[in-house]
Amino acid sequence: MKTLHLILKGQWYDMIDRGEKKEEYRELTPYWMKRIGSEHTRVCFHKGYTSTTMTFAIEGKSYGYGNPDWGAPADRKVLKIQLGERL
Repeated sequence: MKTLHLILKGQWYDMIDRGEKKEEYRELTPYWMKRIGSEHTRVCFHKGYTSTTMTFAIEGKSYGYGNPDWGAPADRKVLKIQLGERL
C-alpha cells in the first residue's frame, strides 16, 4: 500500500477530522495528476507543517466540480480524492 502525504491548512484538516468534509481537492494540473497517480491506496493528512496527522483509505479519485464550502473553486474542475475509512 502506498500512502500519499498532503499538507492541509488547519481549517480543512479540522473539517475532515470532524467528519464534515468527505473529499479533498487538488488543482487539475499535470503535477497533481502525476503525484496522485493510481498506485496510492491511502492518504495521510498533515495539519500544516506539524506532526499532527490522520490517515484515510482512498475510496476513489475523479475529476469535476467540488464543493466550494470545502475549499473547491466554484469556477473550474478539480481532482477529487474521495475519503473512505479512517485508519
